[in-house]
Amino acid sequence: MLTIKRHETILNLLEAHDVISLQLLMEVTSSSESTIRRDLSTLENEGKLIRVHGGAKKLTEKHRDIAFSVKSTTKVEEKNEIAKIAALQIKDHDCIYLDAGSSTLAMIPYLTQQHITVVTNGATHVPQLVDKGIEVYMIGGFIKKDTYASIGVQAIENLKQFRFDKAFMGANGIHIQHGLTTPDIEEAYIKQLAVNIAQKSFFLIDDSKFDEYTFAKICDLEKGKTIIVTNAQNEKTKPYEKYLI
Repeated sequence: MLTIKRHETILNLLEAHDVISLQLLMEVTSSSESTIRRDLSTLENEGKLIRVHGGAKKLTEKHRDIAFSVKSTTKVEEKNEIAKIAALQIKDHDCIYLDAGSSTLAMIPYLTQQHITVVTNGATHVPQLVDKGIEVYMIGGFIKKDTYASIGVQAIENLKQFRFDKAFMGANGIHIQHGLTTPDIEEAYIKQLAVNIAQKSFFLIDDSKFDEYTFAKICDLEKGKTIIVTNAQNEKTKPYEKYLI
């Protein structure tokens, strides 16, 4: 069976069964175990499935990240309002971390403090920070195509060298039980580390993300440590009041 046909067969089986075994795929496609493993690896790298022990499972919305080009054009007014509130938390001479993402990118026009230092893993953030004359460090690593975030082992090792007064973070979901989450486990590692080495962490959350959770956990909600910056004040946000600015 041709590679393209095998890939189509694998994805069709996942649509029907959610989880499929290597053995089933080998039988249906009349292929060797090594061939199927290569197919699954390729399809996982293309963001079409998730490999698990002995097979693969269907990719759900909780595992998908949204492209930066889409994020940057949605909820623009809300993000700007949240960004203004977040920027007010910074003091002169602070060393801060700006997480990759459209919400933290929206903060940059409002950074008017003197002598601040910014560390970021967002490739989109660097030109604007440099243009404002802000001292900026970008951590190295692999640049993720959907979010332009630097991730991976090199990014983690770079990030370990810093300490922050404040970290300003993005997340795809906030939930009382599940905490703060993101679809990508690689990005979750970077976010976890930034939160752990910052004295305070501010998560910029619009109202669509409350009571939602995705695949990879960043951290639990912790009063005084994980602070939620939002412009939403409604029934949905009530359970989170003690974490809000």
